[in-house]
Amino acid sequence: MTAIRRHAAAAAYLLAALLVPAGPARAQDRYPSKPVTVIVPQAPGGANDTIARIVTQKLGEALGQQFIVDNKPGAGGNIGTAAAAKGKNDGYTLMLTVNSAHVINPTLYKSVGFDPIKDFEPITPVATAGYVLVATNSFAPKNVSEFVAAAKAAPGKYTIASAGNGTLNHLIGEMLGKAAGIELTHVPYKGASAAVTDLVGGQVQLSVQSLPSSISFIKSGKLKVLGVVNEKRVSALPDTPTIGETIKGFGSTPWYGLFAPAGTPKAIVAQLHEAVAKVLAMPETREKLAAVGCEPFLATSEQFAALVKDELPKWAKIVKDSGATVD
Repeated sequence: MTAIRRHAAAAAYLLAALLVPAGPARAQDRYPSKPVTVIVPQAPGGANDTIARIVTQKLGEALGQQFIVDNKPGAGGNIGTAAAAKGKNDGYTLMLTVNSAHVINPTLYKSVGFDPIKDFEPITPVATAGYVLVATNSFAPKNVSEFVAAAKAAPGKYTIASAGNGTLNHLIGEMLGKAAGIELTHVPYKGASAAVTDLVGGQVQLSVQSLPSSISFIKSGKLKVLGVVNEKRVSALPDTPTIGETIKGFGSTPWYGLFAPAGTPKAIVAQLHEAVAKVLAMPETREKLAAVGCEPFLATSEQFAALVKDELPKWAKIVKDSGATVD
């Protein structure tokens, strides 16, 4: 996305600038003095859960307290996001979420139970993830062109699994269908892991999946990749073309970001931002993210807030054009 490219340009500078050792005042800062809960509005095993566990483990080590991942899936991320919005604004309730739950759901759903701007303090994005169109091995087409041709010849015949109605892979599948002029039969599951399991077993034929959810099955030969969803090829699959190389103009690069409830003290937000910057600069963190098809993505809190505001109207138009709605 253009907004991501614009904000990501500052990442290298920030990673260096924010590695300044903490001064005496920071040494006396007692936050965090107890475990911190990080709400993940998606089920275990998906991209957001994977990224959250990589980052929170290192955050806990950096700040000397446990950061506990609390999965609250449901309604495409709305249940967990609404719970985070209602959390105490003392720094001990945070949320790590994917852009779909935060900037797409407010348009996709009639009611989400939260305001993506008023209810949250943006801390920083933490990563982008590779997304792919994957198929069961018995699916005959080997690339995007063959897939589109097969789907046009048999409207509605082929099934495409998602992690649930309104999730990012559901919406990307809707976007793909519209961009390619094809009709697929959507099969929603309760989480990415369940969708991938049935895809590997051949109960469904296709799915848009994050690389954290699917890369082990791809590398073991249990699934095949038809194309990369992201606007650019991903480092984990450098020889795999993007879908946009076949369907011009198609592409989406999902981001994952850390938020606190509105009113969380600025000093705590700044401390968390500094800690995330240090975590993302660690070679071990970068290696773990790369291993699951993700890349670090850091921006200032102000840049992150601007990114959220930029994407709300952009995705509203995409949702409207795709015709996707969820009650």
